[in-house]
Amino acid sequence: MAAYKPVVVQAYPKLGERITQDTLYWRGYKTPVQIKEFGAVNKIDFSPAPPYNYAVTASSRVSACHGGFLPLSLAWHRTRGCNRCNALSFFQIHIYGRYSQEPIKTFSRFRDAAYCATYRDDGRLLAAGSEDGSICLFDVSGKAPLRQFEGHTKPVHVVGFLSDKYRIFSGGDDYSSNLWDIPSATEIISYSEHTDYVRCGCASKVNADVFITGSYDHTVKLFDARTKSSVMTIEHGYPVESVLLFPSGGLLVSAGGRYVKVWDVLKGGQLLVSLKNHHKTVTCLCLNSTGQRLLSGSLDRHVKIYSTTSYKVVHSFNYATSILSLALSPEDETLVVGMTNGVLNVKHRKPEEKSENSQKKRQPAYRTYVKGRTYMPKQDDFCVSKPVKRVLRKYDKLLRSFQSSKALDAVLEPPIMLHTPEVTVAVMQELHRRGTLRSALAGRDEKQVNLLLTFVARRVIEPRFTSVLVTVADMITDIYHPVVGQSAVVDKQFLKLKEAIGKEIDYQEELLEVLGMMDTLFATFTKKTDTCLEENQSNGVTEIIETNRNY
Repeated sequence: MAAYKPVVVQAYPKLGERITQDTLYWRGYKTPVQIKEFGAVNKIDFSPAPPYNYAVTASSRVSACHGGFLPLSLAWHRTRGCNRCNALSFFQIHIYGRYSQEPIKTFSRFRDAAYCATYRDDGRLLAAGSEDGSICLFDVSGKAPLRQFEGHTKPVHVVGFLSDKYRIFSGGDDYSSNLWDIPSATEIISYSEHTDYVRCGCASKVNADVFITGSYDHTVKLFDARTKSSVMTIEHGYPVESVLLFPSGGLLVSAGGRYVKVWDVLKGGQLLVSLKNHHKTVTCLCLNSTGQRLLSGSLDRHVKIYSTTSYKVVHSFNYATSILSLALSPEDETLVVGMTNGVLNVKHRKPEEKSENSQKKRQPAYRTYVKGRTYMPKQDDFCVSKPVKRVLRKYDKLLRSFQSSKALDAVLEPPIMLHTPEVTVAVMQELHRRGTLRSALAGRDEKQVNLLLTFVARRVIEPRFTSVLVTVADMITDIYHPVVGQSAVVDKQFLKLKEAIGKEIDYQEELLEVLGMMDTLFATFTKKTDTCLEENQSNGVTEIIETNRNY
């Protein structure tokens, strides 16, 4: 008896996302770790120095009260107190290690909600704004503030260090952008050019005097500490939520509304490209360590990744809730996203193995490769080939034992039917080839018929399956036509099948009409082209004859 040959499942080209090097790279970020904060996460900032801890600024976190947590509006507790508990309200910045799920350090010396905790370039100092208009400067190794800057009259949402490390810039809801001296804790200069809240900013890494702020007045302004007014104003067109300078300092990225826009600063703020890949407000921006990929987060729950050479989306992440902040570690090994529900989503990527470590692996001895290779078989030798053990699938085992109905049941299970429909279709085709498909489809109860019709109605319009599933649909209709009207569930599936096939026929008729119109247009165009060629040729012949006569 001949050996059984397994069912050949035809390979079809995958539909949907095209697999690229970027897809494989960004999929390398493994299953995320979820960390719960006690308010919307408005800023995440990685330390530039190892071990690359990151600071998280969220809404106020408070101690337990009445068996739960205090409300976000804490003025009542401050002014009137709470008769049922002695809980204290406090506001914190948390420092997390890259692989820790609990804060490794906490700064809580704030009188009100903290915003925008930002590291200095050496990772030793941390600055943050506050709801009461003050700015606190912390030593990362300590707890108490080193300096406190007073001058803003409303909440400060923007704080950053200039690249000389001795000055801080800030922006607040009082429409002002200020510059501060760290050693003396005094204000150097204040710019009041914005006409709405200042909510984002960044400093140039190339020029120690340049910093940029973005505002809800739809503008981005570039300031030079050596001048008394802004040196450049860029109209973004929407309230600006985030700004970012490339490491070279020549390109500026602004985000606001549904748009991410790239500007050439060296050409006076010329717009290079406007990206509209999100369908809700873009809230945050981030660059990878090489500057070749730009990341944007949005309230539409997506993080888009762009190539900075073509500005096309190369990958996308989907999250559960609207995104307010995101950050990549300096070595691109950790991606942290902060959301409106107070959840920190942390994804880690396994670092690539260095070539030195791979070379240290012990290699097999040389004799392992040459053993037996020089032996020549003799006339009396028997050559025994090792049989290859073939593992059969469940449906193959059932087909081998001629259990057609059970084989069909095996491929109608949800995991196979939903994720690998080509396997189900391949088994149906094999049963049809054997002539046992009709008997495998017959004798089924209401639930099984419903499952069959659901699969056929969903997949019959796919060109790769149509030829097989149309035959299956005809057989099911012939077999179960007498019982139509006895089950509402089966009747509903028959109607869905009829509707799906009807729509497909309508589409085909429309396509044929379009094809006929296109053939007519092409025929007309070809005829005109031939006429023009004939006229040109006749004119050319006439000119040649006239030339010869003159000659």
